[in-house]
Amino acid sequence: MQSQDAKLPLSAVVITHNEADRIGRCVASLLPVCAEVIVLDSGSSDDTVKIARDLGARVEHRDWDGFARQKNAAIALASQAWAILLDADEWLEADAQQALRRLFSGELESADVWLLQRRTHWLGQPMRYGSFSREPIERLFRSHLRHADLPVHEYLDTQGHVVRASHIRLEHDTARNAREYREKLARYAALWAKSRQGKRGGTMRGLLAASAYALKNLILRGGILDGRKGLAFHCEHMRYAALKYRLLAEQSAHR
Repeated sequence: MQSQDAKLPLSAVVITHNEADRIGRCVASLLPVCAEVIVLDSGSSDDTVKIARDLGARVEHRDWDGFARQKNAAIALASQAWAILLDADEWLEADAQQALRRLFSGELESADVWLLQRRTHWLGQPMRYGSFSREPIERLFRSHLRHADLPVHEYLDTQGHVVRASHIRLEHDTARNAREYREKLARYAALWAKSRQGKRGGTMRGLLAASAYALKNLILRGGILDGRKGLAFHCEHMRYAALKYRLLAEQSAHR
């Protein structure tokens, strides 16, 4: 049985670029439970590196080479058999730290990958409904695993491995402000369209994608119950769903 203060045989890895306003919360939430916290920075011009080092994280540098490759490089630095991967805008609350300890003292070895339940916060409000209130993501895994080499929406390659769901909740403060978040989604949409060259896009397909998103998240999963902020958050994703197919059509038109 792990003591309440013992560090787990677990490497925490985080990739960063100009995250001075939130890296401290992320690293501080990992230090109590992880044998090591590794931050792989891609050239921050703010105090990201200093804050992480001052807290006790090991900080390394690697020029940016895409999300999947950067994450894989960070995981490769891990010395422990298990790794937990967080983004700088994510953190573990005290109850999640305790749930992590319970998993390591119990069923950990029964799987190769454990799904964490990520809860998104939108401009200070945690989502209680919709897909983003409890989003299962592959963030706790044996450290020999790697991500598929994709330009956007990279995923952990779990083929041939046992994946199980945990009750560990991961908090996610997804946006500093609405404008920044919309710009981020626009970048993702452009990468998505570029990765699907030759596929069919168009306004109608985009409208269908946005409508399907709204039906799933606002109606079937109750996202409308999160009020005005929840609606604003989901509207950004509806816009993103439509934008992907518009950019795909524009891309095809210029070939």
